[in-house]
Amino acid sequence: MKKIAVITATRAEYGLLSPVIKYLRPFESESFNVDLIVTGTHLSQQYGMTISEIDERIDHKIPISLKSASGADISANQAEALVKFTDLFLKGKYAGVVLLGDRYEMLAVAIAAGNTHTPIFHLCGGDTTEGALDEWIRHSITKMSYLHFVTNEESRKRVIQLGEAPARVFNYGSTSIDNVIHVANMTKVEALQSIDLDDCKYALCTYHPVTMEDGSIDDQINEFLAAIKSFPDIQFIVTKSNADQGGARINELLDEAEKEIDNLHVYTSLGVRRYLSLMKYAEFVLGNSSSGIIETPAFRVPTVNIGDRQRGRLQSESIINCDEDTDSIVAAIKKAMSTDFKEVCNKVISPYGDGHAAEKVAKKIYEVVSEGKIDLKKKFFDIEANL
Repeated sequence: MKKIAVITATRAEYGLLSPVIKYLRPFESESFNVDLIVTGTHLSQQYGMTISEIDERIDHKIPISLKSASGADISANQAEALVKFTDLFLKGKYAGVVLLGDRYEMLAVAIAAGNTHTPIFHLCGGDTTEGALDEWIRHSITKMSYLHFVTNEESRKRVIQLGEAPARVFNYGSTSIDNVIHVANMTKVEALQSIDLDDCKYALCTYHPVTMEDGSIDDQINEFLAAIKSFPDIQFIVTKSNADQGGARINELLDEAEKEIDNLHVYTSLGVRRYLSLMKYAEFVLGNSSSGIIETPAFRVPTVNIGDRQRGRLQSESIINCDEDTDSIVAAIKKAMSTDFKEVCNKVISPYGDGHAAEKVAKKIYEVVSEGKIDLKKKFFDIEANL
C-alpha cells in the first residue's frame, strides 16, 4: 500500500487543495490511499472551527498552538508542529506529502517531511510576495520539495532558477480558477441571504497582517475602516484575518468596529462556495489577500489591493494598487467603481490557468507515486546567469 498525505491548516488553503483531493480520491485502491490531515486554524473556535467546512473524509487531526502575539509565539507554534508531524510521518510511512504555499506551519511540516525522508509535492511555489514572511517560507519549501505545481509561467521559471529540474516543475495553473468555474454557483440573492443581508451593492474584503513590516496594525486598520466609512451606500463584507503574527489583533479591531459602523459586516469564515459566490457579484474586492490577485480577476471584478503584502505577484489589469492611508484607499475605490475601469475589467484574461489544474495535478502525483522511482538525492539544476 502506497499512501500520500494532504495537509491543510487554514480555510484559504483548503479551498485551493479541495479540488485536488477530489481528483485524488478516485485513485484510491488496495494499493493507493490518500490521507487528509487537518491542523491549524481549522481546529480553533477563535478562527471559526473551519473543519466543519471540509466535505472530504478526514483521516487525522493534529491540533497545534495558534498564539500569534509575537515572533516567539510563531516559533513555538512551529516547534510543536515539527514534533507532531515528524511523529505522524514516521508512523504513516507516506510515499509523499502534498503541501500548498507559504504559511509558517507548512514550513515546519516540510522540515518534518525532510527529516523523515518523505517526498514533498508542493503547490503554488515560485510566486513572490515581498511584503510578507511568506516570501522566504515559500522559496524554502520549494528547495525541500520534489514535485512542483506552479500557477503561472513566471513562477515556473523562478522555481527552475532556484535549481529545480524543469522535468519536475509543472505549470498547470491555479486550482483557484477550478473553483471559480465549478464552485461559485450561488446566486447573488442566495449568497447575501445566507449572511442575512438583502440585495445590495457590496464589497468583499480581507485584511491580513503585513508580516515584513513593523508598522502599527491599529493604525493600518483605522485607515482601512475610515475608508469604509466614506462609502455609506456600500455594504462591506469582511472576512477575518488569518493566524499570522498580528492577525488576532486585526480581528479584535474588526469586531469592535462592526458595533459602530452600520455598513460593516464581519465574518470569521464564509466557506469557499459562499466566499467565491459573493466575490462573483461584488462591486469590488478590497484588502491585501491573494484572492484579490488570483481569483477576483477571473470574475472580471475590480480589486483594490492595499499596501505591499502582495507586491511581486503576477497581476491582471483589473487590480488597482494603493497605499495604506485612507485617502489612497478611497481614491482607488472610486477608480474601481468608475465606468471606464469596469470596461477594463470586462476584457481581462486570467494568467492563472484554464480551470483544469486540479485534475492534472492529481494525475501527475498518482503517476509519480505509482512508478516508485522518486530519488530524493536531487541534482541542482544550473542555469547560465548573466551578472
